[in-house]
Amino acid sequence: MYQIDPPLPPKEVLPTMYDLKSEDPEEPGLPDEFHIYQPQLLRETFRPTTYSPDEVFVASDLNLYYDSRHPLWYKRPDWYAVVGVSRLYEGKDLRLTYVVWQEGVNPFVVVELLSPGTEKEDLGQNLRAVDQPPTKWQVYEQILRVPYYIVFDRYTDILRAFILQADRYTEVNLAEPRLWMPTLELGLGLWQGTYQDIDRLWLRWYDVNGNWIPTPAEQEAQRAEQERLRAERLAAKLRELGINPDQL
Repeated sequence: MYQIDPPLPPKEVLPTMYDLKSEDPEEPGLPDEFHIYQPQLLRETFRPTTYSPDEVFVASDLNLYYDSRHPLWYKRPDWYAVVGVSRLYEGKDLRLTYVVWQEGVNPFVVVELLSPGTEKEDLGQNLRAVDQPPTKWQVYEQILRVPYYIVFDRYTDILRAFILQADRYTEVNLAEPRLWMPTLELGLGLWQGTYQDIDRLWLRWYDVNGNWIPTPAEQEAQRAEQERLRAERLAAKLRELGINPDQL
């Protein structure tokens, strides 16, 4: 039998993000504070210069559906970024999930934050059980072929990075806890500093000059400081001219 009509597009025959669940109240592993703050800092500092903001989608703890043959299978990375895709679903809606067969673009980088309950799976140390979905490692490496897979252990402050080479992940020997991603013109590294009033080592993005990308709050503080210094310079100049700036 020959097929005369062209195949229907995926959006007409496969589930979309509106059809698939975005959360499961019975699923364990709900985020703790670090799993909330760290992805937030990654989101605030992820600004690749090679893509416009409208071509960048980032998510944390959002279901990632990856296999059209098994449309109910998903993983939930702690943080991931997709570039070259619309910021909004079909240019208009905030995403409920990320459905690879609908979007047509796989994540470019995935970050997993180790916890005792997920460490073996995050590091590819457990095997796929019979009749069960593939592990995270298998999905990222073999199905989605995510170019960069980053793992951070906040208990030991160890950063590990894996790059897809051929068809397997190869761990990068990091001389220092930083990894440059040329396609994005961004790097990811460990920063010692205060975020959300917590001083510790955080994962954070940096630019081509090695400078940490500022958060919106830091940008505002920088602008306020620049304005304060400008006002002080102007006041000093007026005093040199014999004018009291406080009386203006």
